[in-house]
Amino acid sequence: MYRTSRRNFLSSVGALAGTAAILPAAGDIAPAAPAALAAQGGWDMSWLDRLTGKHKQVFDNSNLEIGLLVVKNWYDAWETVYGLKHPDVNAVVGIGGHAFPVNAGDELYRKFPIGEQYKITDPDTGKPTLRNIFLDGGKTPPFVGAGVHALQARGAFFWQCNNALNGVASQLAAAVQRP
Repeated sequence: MYRTSRRNFLSSVGALAGTAAILPAAGDIAPAAPAALAAQGGWDMSWLDRLTGKHKQVFDNSNLEIGLLVVKNWYDAWETVYGLKHPDVNAVVGIGGHAFPVNAGDELYRKFPIGEQYKITDPDTGKPTLRNIFLDGGKTPPFVGAGVHALQARGAFFWQCNNALNGVASQLAAAVQRP
């Protein structure tokens, strides 16, 4: 029987499906060397080296309503039950399908009808959102602390499925009637 390591599994999943979409501050990640990128099929997989915790979990987030809450609850459980935090626990959040708005920056929300297309209402305006409301999470329990920035502060990595991203690009291009 062939057994693969978690690192090889994560590397394969990342190489086949994802690319970094939301990154920590630019100075926090050094780009991979060109030779390393070529060896990995053009994908920058250097972020895998930062998954050093004993306990790791990959989350397939395709649910806008509760996807980030599930990750927050996972971190909370490790901290409450075992007293463990980053870097002892690592979460990787794969964004695919209908969860693309989690990874879109505010500029994309203003340029394309993401709020309208995905039926995301801005709680401050009551209209389709023109900003990423998932970056800072909700203002009411249990969604406080379940935003992208809060989860990144706890050590979470986010990547976007390349196939889903291509599909989203096609849908948004059709919505604005541009290539």
